[in-house]
Amino acid sequence: MPGFGNEAITVLALQYFSVVDPSESQQFHFQQFRNDLLQDLKSIPDLPRKSAVAMFRLIIGHGCLTKHLHRIGLLDSAECLLCKKENAMDMELNLNKDKSNQHAFYVTDAPWCGHCKSLAPEYIKAAKKLTDQESPIKLAKVDATEETELAEEHGVRGYPTLKFFRSGSPIDYSGGRTADEIVSWLLKKTGPVAKDLTSVDDAKAFIDASNVVILGFFKDTSSEAAKNFLGAANAIDDYPFGITSTDDVFSEYNVDGEKVLLFKKFDEGRADLDGEITEKNIKKFVTSQSLPLVVDFNHETAQKIFGGEIKSHLLMFMSQQEGHMDKYLDTAREIAKDFREQVLFVSINSDEEDHQRILEFFGMKKDEIPAMRLIRLEEDMAKYKPENPELSKDNIKSFVQDFIEGKLKQHLLSQDLPEDWDKSPVKVLVSSNFDEVAFNKDKDVLVEFYAPWCGHCKQLAPIYDQLGEKFKDSDTVIVAKMDATANELEHTKITSFPTLKLYAKGDNKVIEYNGERTLEGLSKFLESGGEYGQAAPDEVRKFHLHCCDPTSR
Repeated sequence: MPGFGNEAITVLALQYFSVVDPSESQQFHFQQFRNDLLQDLKSIPDLPRKSAVAMFRLIIGHGCLTKHLHRIGLLDSAECLLCKKENAMDMELNLNKDKSNQHAFYVTDAPWCGHCKSLAPEYIKAAKKLTDQESPIKLAKVDATEETELAEEHGVRGYPTLKFFRSGSPIDYSGGRTADEIVSWLLKKTGPVAKDLTSVDDAKAFIDASNVVILGFFKDTSSEAAKNFLGAANAIDDYPFGITSTDDVFSEYNVDGEKVLLFKKFDEGRADLDGEITEKNIKKFVTSQSLPLVVDFNHETAQKIFGGEIKSHLLMFMSQQEGHMDKYLDTAREIAKDFREQVLFVSINSDEEDHQRILEFFGMKKDEIPAMRLIRLEEDMAKYKPENPELSKDNIKSFVQDFIEGKLKQHLLSQDLPEDWDKSPVKVLVSSNFDEVAFNKDKDVLVEFYAPWCGHCKQLAPIYDQLGEKFKDSDTVIVAKMDATANELEHTKITSFPTLKLYAKGDNKVIEYNGERTLEGLSKFLESGGEYGQAAPDEVRKFHLHCCDPTSR
C-alpha cells in the first residue's frame, strides 16, 4: 500500500464530502484515519496501483470511506449516503429488495448553485434530526453536473431538485427548505399524518421538537371535526400535526371541548383557532399563524412569502447595519396583529447584496432606506408607494388601512422625459409620453421594450438603430424604444426582453412581433402593417423562451 499517495487520498476524501477547506485538512487525525482506511482497502479485489485521484474514485464507489468519516465526526450517519451513481444504483437495488420499509430522500444539486449552498446546512440538520429519532429514512445527494445520466433519468431540470423514494418509486418533494420542514414532510410520507399524543410528556416533547406544531384536541377522534383536522394535516406537509384525546393533556393546556392550537417558538407562542373546525379554516389558520408577524425575507422564507395564500404584502426595506431593525420591527409587529389574515408584513435587509435586485425592481436606491412598499400578487403584480416614507406607527397603519379600503392608486415606475427624446431616429419613450406617442391614430408605432442588462437586447440594438434610420423620414411610421425596467404602464405588462409591439394606426391594435430579429424581417413587419412576423398567441409564449426573463437575472 505505501507509495499510493495516502495523504492525497485523505485530503480528496475530505474535499469530496465538503467537510473542510483543503488548507485546514492537517488538523484532522490523518494517521489513524489513513491506517483504518488502508486496512479496509485490502477488502477490494484486485486493487490497481493507480494515481491517488483514480484510487479515490474507485474506493468512493466501494463505500469504505463513509464509516471512517462517521467515526471521526466528519460525516453524519444519515448524510451523504449517495454521492456517485454506483451508490445510487445500490440504494435503488436495496429499495427494490425490501419495498415495505425502505425510504430514501435524494437532493440533486450543482456545486455552483447558490440555492443549493443555502439548502446544504438545513439538509444536514434534517439528517441529524432523523438520526436522533432513529428514523429508517436515509438522506442522500447527487452532484448532477457529474452524474448527468442519473439526473436525466430522474428528470432533473433545475437545482436543487429533491425527490423522495418510497418503495423504489420517486415522489417530487413539495415542502419547505428548513430542517424542520424537510423532516415534517418526510415523516408524514412515511407515517400517520398526525402523531397520537397519549400523555403530557408526549405533548411537551412534541411541541418542543419543532419551531411550529399544530395540536388537535378531540375526545372523540372519529368526530367530524377530528376528521377535518386529519384532512388538513394530510394536506399541509410543512408542519407536524399531533392529536390527543387524553384528559391530562386537555387540562395541561386549559382546553375544553374540541380545539385546534398552534404552538410556535416566536411571537405569542400559542394561537387558538376560533370558529368552526373545518379543513378550510384550519388551513387558513395555519397559513396566517405559522409565520412570524414580520417575516424576514431570505432564501428559506421566499417560498412561503410568495407561495402562500396571503397575496398582499407590506415590504419594509431596512438596514441592519444602521440599526433600523431594532428601531422599527417591534412597532411593525404590533401593527401586523391587526392585519394578520389580510396583509403579510415582510422585512428586507437592504445590506444584503442579493436584495439589491429587489430595490431595483421598485426603482429604489439605498439612500432612500428605510422605506416601505405594498404589493398585491394576482395575475399581474400591483405596487403601491406611500406619500410619506416614514416607518412610524401611524404612517404604517394608515398606509395599510388605505390599501385595504381601496384608496391607493398603483405606483408605476417612470423616468424623467429626456429633452432630446425625439431627436434620434429611434424615439425614446417613458411612462409619461408613451400613450401620446404609441396611440397616435395616424401612425404605425413600433416599440421595443428592453432591459439595459439584457444580452438579447444588446444584440438587437444595432439592427434596431438601422431600422430607425430606414424609417426616420416616414410620415406614417415611428420606431421607438422604452426601458421597461424603469418605466411601467398600467395597460401593458412586459414579462421578457426584448418585446416588440406594433401599435397600428387607426384602431391602435397591438400586434406582437415574433419573426426573425433582422433588419429585413423587422422592415417587412412594418411595411405589411404587422401581417409579416405576427404570431398566434401560443407562439408568442414559445418566442419568449428565446428572450431574457427578468426574474432569472
